[in-house]
Amino acid sequence: MVTGQRGRPRSFDRDAALDKAMLAFWERGYEATSISDLTASLGIGAPSLYAAFGDKRKLFDEVVVVYGGRYTDFARAALAEEPTAGAGLRRVLREAAEIYTDPAHPPGCLVISAAVNTTSREVAQALRERRDANLEMFELRIRADVAAGALPAGTDARALARYALAVLIGMSQQSRDGASREELEAVAELAMAAWPRQGEEPLESRGGIRVPLGHGAGSGPSTRPAP
Repeated sequence: MVTGQRGRPRSFDRDAALDKAMLAFWERGYEATSISDLTASLGIGAPSLYAAFGDKRKLFDEVVVVYGGRYTDFARAALAEEPTAGAGLRRVLREAAEIYTDPAHPPGCLVISAAVNTTSREVAQALRERRDANLEMFELRIRADVAAGALPAGTDARALARYALAVLIGMSQQSRDGASREELEAVAELAMAAWPRQGEEPLESRGGIRVPLGHGAGSGPSTRPAP
């Protein structure tokens, strides 16, 4: 009698399996991705999955590390390479518009979308910490610009960093709702219209992010230079 193969196949490729698991979690989120979904995506049985990765949570943790190295380092590079925080964020948002809508993989950001509706406090916390790391990265770059005189001295760096992250998170969700790259690029440009410039009133004195020029009563189009 012919029996099914037990254990991992001899040709088991762990890196390829992580790639497939990443796409499954990216598409469905952590909570909605079942062990059956994962075994079907990876082409292995449940015992093989547990033998290779431990359990669903440990597999997801590995997936997030792979995802981070492949799809999120663009933000750190942009902020480090561009001359100002504003120029860096503009690049971050434009590159995010491209990545979030790339048809080669599910839309949006896995770190953002995988946390939706999860009942696992540990998973939610781990993903929150990654988002908080981005918040800290934005804030440090903004503070450096304030210290260098590239941003007004009274700029609320934390609020501005949260604004940047909120736009990025919103773009991720919009891409999952069907927004195109061009539409997200338009959102990025509108978001950058609110970025403060040296010589303008500090954000904190206005209670937060100001309304871009051209949106007030009786005002014409904004002629402000790009940040």
